[in-house]
Amino acid sequence: MANIFIIHGAFGKPEENWFPWLKSELEKLNHRLFIPSFPTPEGQTLGNWENVFDEYKQYLNEESIVIGHSLGPAFLLNIIQQLDKPIKAAFFISGFISLLGDEVFDSINKTFINKEFKWDKIHKNCRQFYIYHSDDDPYVPIIYANELADKLNESIKLIKNAGHFNEKSGYKKFGLLLEDINNLTA
Repeated sequence: MANIFIIHGAFGKPEENWFPWLKSELEKLNHRLFIPSFPTPEGQTLGNWENVFDEYKQYLNEESIVIGHSLGPAFLLNIIQQLDKPIKAAFFISGFISLLGDEVFDSINKTFINKEFKWDKIHKNCRQFYIYHSDDDPYVPIIYANELADKLNESIKLIKNAGHFNEKSGYKKFGLLLEDINNLTA
């Protein structure tokens, strides 16, 4: 049994996209799921999100898995670089670590990404990374996934026509993600 965390992005919430489906599927396998609700877009700052996550940190351990969507990966990188012991894996979907050139998103995302990440510490604190991106993401172009993949020394699982992996793109379920998590925890 692993403690698994699903982190939504800007303008996101725990009840949307494939999050409830994945939570249900993983709970059937006796994993413990956490899907915190973070303030967005009002009050969306790294500090405010860290304050919300403080109550969940006690459940991070060497068997933990974190999953981040959109802004979620940048938030999780901030958490991972602070850890005292490594977690098992991080799954990043439509992630980015730079400003996107969109005034609305950049204004609320900047505290998460307008910094130099501690990549050595991040590599030490997470044993495995998975990166998923779509060839037609309307919010996060592939160049941002490439930047994240380069920093993590990982390849991208490029999925055709998946958009932003949200409900609007038809993502109420995410079978490949579930399969990869199952392969890791089997």
